[in-house]
Amino acid sequence: MVLITEDLVRRRAEHNNCEILSLEEVSLHQQDIEKIEHIDKWCRDLKILYLQNNLIPRIENVYRLKKLEYLNLALNNVELIENLEGCESLQKLDLTVNFVGRLSSVESLKHNLHLQELFLVGNPCTEFEGYRQYVVASLPQLKYLDGKEIGRSERIRARQGLDEVRRRIRQQEQDYLRKRAGEKEEAQREGGEEQRGPKRESRSSAKAKNPGFDGRWYTDINNTIPVPEENKEIQGREEKEKTSCLSSEDQEREFWEKPCAYTPESRLEAHRHLGEKKKAKERLDFKLTEDGDNNTIVLDLEVYRHMDTSLMDVDVQPTYARVTVKGKIFQLVLPAEVRPDSSTAKRSQITGHLVLTMPKAQGEIILTTPRPPKVSQSSNTPEEKTRKGNSRQRLEVDPSKHSGVDLANIVPRENRAGEQTTFYDNFVDDPDVPPLM
Repeated sequence: MVLITEDLVRRRAEHNNCEILSLEEVSLHQQDIEKIEHIDKWCRDLKILYLQNNLIPRIENVYRLKKLEYLNLALNNVELIENLEGCESLQKLDLTVNFVGRLSSVESLKHNLHLQELFLVGNPCTEFEGYRQYVVASLPQLKYLDGKEIGRSERIRARQGLDEVRRRIRQQEQDYLRKRAGEKEEAQREGGEEQRGPKRESRSSAKAKNPGFDGRWYTDINNTIPVPEENKEIQGREEKEKTSCLSSEDQEREFWEKPCAYTPESRLEAHRHLGEKKKAKERLDFKLTEDGDNNTIVLDLEVYRHMDTSLMDVDVQPTYARVTVKGKIFQLVLPAEVRPDSSTAKRSQITGHLVLTMPKAQGEIILTTPRPPKVSQSSNTPEEKTRKGNSRQRLEVDPSKHSGVDLANIVPRENRAGEQTTFYDNFVDDPDVPPLM
């Protein structure tokens, strides 16, 4: 059930900067709305209201709209004209293709003194004998009925013999109401049967339907031979195969070719069927697999083959992946953490599917048993045993083998003569080496 919400009205008020208090015109058509509500409180200054092609069964909650001039309720499920007395400025009322069967309810529009146009085409009441004459005589303020102008001569003729026309209209209304009550009972009965499912057969009929060992049918219950369980399973599989053979196209054809009366209930059933079919078509199938060889997670989203890639938006996060297709979000939690910066998104040239390849953040660590150390075949000498027994081994350095700059010579020291010498006294200038700058 779709309700009229403030957000819905604001989105439909873009031409008025999304302000609804000062709104004078709003279009809420084709929204699957099933009840009129809140508009008379939110939009007091409303002059034009479009509600065509919805599922509204009753006219209500519009009596506060004192400035309303045009109300469009075509292609709905309205069965009675009511609750419009408070719309003092109403000039045009469109009820095309509804289910108004009580024609006498048009007399409630006498209080709408400014009403000039009325559309009732496609309603059951238009098939009544004397329909136009009755409406023209009942609403003297009308100028157009069903798009046809009402002349002065027609209005005079409509007043003549009005009592007899009104009596015939009342009788036809009673006949229609009885027919309508039968349609409601049938719809309730069919709805109850669908909820309960198929009826269970009695034990006697179930036994009588079991064939004997020779394949013939027996009417005497005592002489029938029960079917083995294996045969019952085979019969059950055959019945399932027969039902599964019916393709979706056959089921669709069977639904639309099934004869039924045009009633509000049948219109609701058709609408629900279309809604389920639309949801099934909008639902996208997907496959999520893990590629162990490449350490990646692959998401195959079955988007429409001919859909433009610009209508898709991909967002990969470490723990989930989100794909927006034509404004609708598909989000999936990933089984492992991935690297978004290394992920790729590609379209299949054959199927058009969207393929996301997401490398895992951490690879799996495979534990292996450690190999034992190799044992050398050389003989163990006493020196080797002592070397293995020590945890640390140290190297001895011979001071005489030391080659390098002796930093100790930098410090002044006395020679044999008692004079101090330094490292610079032994310095020899090499002419091949350029001087330092």
